[in-house]
Amino acid sequence: MKKLFVLSLGGSLIVPEEIDTGFLKNFKKQILRQIKKGHRFIIVTGGGKVCRKYQAALRQISKIDNQALDWMGIYTTHTNAQLVRLMFGKLAHPIIAANPNHRHTLKTPILVGSGWKPQASTDNDAVRLAKAYGAKTVINLSNVDYLYDKDPRKHPGAKKITKISWNGLLKITGRKWVPGANVPFDPTAAKLAQKNKIQVIIANGKNLTNLKDILNGKKFKGSTVG
Repeated sequence: MKKLFVLSLGGSLIVPEEIDTGFLKNFKKQILRQIKKGHRFIIVTGGGKVCRKYQAALRQISKIDNQALDWMGIYTTHTNAQLVRLMFGKLAHPIIAANPNHRHTLKTPILVGSGWKPQASTDNDAVRLAKAYGAKTVINLSNVDYLYDKDPRKHPGAKKITKISWNGLLKITGRKWVPGANVPFDPTAAKLAQKNKIQVIIANGKNLTNLKDILNGKKFKGSTVG
């Protein structure tokens, strides 16, 4: 059965330190295999390390407010979105979905989205695009295997969570958006997904075999929210 998949592609995968061309090549191959099966994709790109570098630079140069920091982050997601769009060539819609509430008339199997407005991350845009195009699941791809009760990079004893409610997730992340925050899923997006009954799968995007299992409806390594 042909399906539409919404992927929130974390900036940590695209630009962990420098642009990860090896990952992007393999990610492209996996998506092309799925397109041959007739599947379609909305891929929303995050900002990654370059986003936080620009935001840190702004803080050092000027006394800056959160809205300006958000805009700086949004513009970096536009660059990443263009990279992903161009790497798929004619298979990708020629215009970036910078406004997730605008429904494009699609003649291609791929639509690439970016950041939109302040006070939310690209997770929020992915949820909005899922709502606009009728998808019931967002696959959130980052650099961690599961959702944890604490940041596993800072807390070795952090416990993995394979299934959780939206209220449970919001207890972990908090309910307020902070520009450049490194959380497993944007609280603003979480509340929107909860309201629209959209499920989110959190998984490690570097494990492309696991991504294939998710896309094929098989048992996978990751966390389900909602």
